[in-house]
Amino acid sequence: MAAWRKFASEAPDLAERVSSLFTAHKHHTMATLRADGSPRISGTEVRFEGGELILGMMPGTRRAADLRRDPRVALHTHTVDPTDEEQEPWPGDAKVAGRGVEVASNAREPAGAEWFQIDVHDVVLTTLGVPADHLVIEAWTPQRGHARWRR
Repeated sequence: MAAWRKFASEAPDLAERVSSLFTAHKHHTMATLRADGSPRISGTEVRFEGGELILGMMPGTRRAADLRRDPRVALHTHTVDPTDEEQEPWPGDAKVAGRGVEVASNAREPAGAEWFQIDVHDVVLTTLGVPADHLVIEAWTPQRGHARWRR
């Protein structure tokens, strides 16, 4: 696992493109594990603060309880359908998997929210190639670094 800042220092261009997808829209999707091991999908908002990827949750949410019990988490950016016109390229989508580590509020707003920093296990960015007849998949892990391939 690695802090977001480690990922951003090792793959700055990829980190910038991934963070821009997360900041382009307010709502994204997160997956946690329920007590019985089944997946829970929830809407979420993300923040990038001080070189870290942060999730905030209202007090007492089930997803916060999920992360305290089993910190594994996956995030997926807001999804935008590709247009048929080539004037507007599809921005792609990004996924981050890792562990949610509870952190103090440190006067973050809204007051009373529960906050989790994401220790990154892997990051994946999928975009359309040029020409738009294939996908370009980029991935980063602390062990393998940055890789890119076409599909």
